[in-house]
Amino acid sequence: MNLLEFQAKRLLGRFAIATPIGQVAASESEAFEAARRLGCDRYAVKAQVPLLARMKYNGIAFASTPEQVRAQARSMIGKALRIGETHSIGDIVQQVLVEERIESLREMYVAITLDRSAGKLVMLASAVGGEAIEERAAAEPGLIHRLELTLENNKAVADFHSLASIIADTPEVVTGLANLYRDLADAAVAYEATLIEINPLALTKDGRLIALDVKISADDSALYRRPELAALRQENDRIVCSPTELEAQRFQINYVPLDGDVGVVVNGAGLALATYDLIVDAGGQPANFMDIRTTATSLDIAHGFGMLLTNSQVKSILVNVHGGGMQRCDTIAEGIGIALRRHPRQIPIVICMAGNNADFARTILENNGTRYVAVSDMADAAQQAVALSRRKAA
Repeated sequence: MNLLEFQAKRLLGRFAIATPIGQVAASESEAFEAARRLGCDRYAVKAQVPLLARMKYNGIAFASTPEQVRAQARSMIGKALRIGETHSIGDIVQQVLVEERIESLREMYVAITLDRSAGKLVMLASAVGGEAIEERAAAEPGLIHRLELTLENNKAVADFHSLASIIADTPEVVTGLANLYRDLADAAVAYEATLIEINPLALTKDGRLIALDVKISADDSALYRRPELAALRQENDRIVCSPTELEAQRFQINYVPLDGDVGVVVNGAGLALATYDLIVDAGGQPANFMDIRTTATSLDIAHGFGMLLTNSQVKSILVNVHGGGMQRCDTIAEGIGIALRRHPRQIPIVICMAGNNADFARTILENNGTRYVAVSDMADAAQQAVALSRRKAA
């Protein structure tokens, strides 16, 4: 299950992880009153939908007065987020989070995810953060640092101070980061989370560490032990998710149907947005937004890929995956092979792979007899996928 941002921040607050002061609003008048009560110099108004990279989709806006907050809330609530003037994406916005806009001296990244192949929780940390972290990690293999966590007496144990020393260079910040890493690990164990991500993690001028954006995914099979999470899941399902999106979420896939004919399979929200732009630049339209979570197994990926194969609207599929520590290419290749054995429909497939286990992934595709167009350049891959979709439609 995926929590909404305000819910995730509330849960982390129980573990002394600081977040901006804020309040959820379901109408423009509630947003105005929230801003008036908060009394901040500057505000952020953030659509509460399970869609990544909301800034690009006009799902995050800034304001200086409660009246401006009201106007920004009016532009979001009751509408789907939009790209430009013509294309909508994702769910109808039912709520916005009105919170203080924090001025950061520096933005960093930290996440804890479940490495299913190793059966361990792993902390990922970087000295840089932001929406493009996946692409940057793919281009710079050493950008994200990895630390395996060990469970002892139901607590996650690791050398958090050494990891913090790699990320920061002043004693005060190193100590603060080490404490935050420890608190985040405690939260991951307590909530049986498969992913907790803070991106960005802000360092302010006065030395505070503040989680500006938070994502939490919890293990569905553990919800019966966590009634507070189960209640949040039911509420979110009722408010924001279509049946198709719910199905994808249960298989560790972030999925949003769109109105194009080029199916898209990507690991990383930032990479997904870049791929979307390349398809549009090539004269095509994506049929979906799909982000494979780091916790997805090959069977999960097979289900997600199968959703594209069974969608008659899809005329070609572009697989653009970069293993930069987030998700291994061979796991994705295994999932593709399983999906193609399950579904008889033949669709042109273009695959652009680089990074973690990419060569092994190509071997898996070859051994499975997968027919695809191999491309090394993302822009070329998008152009070929668009051309193949037109040829298939003709």
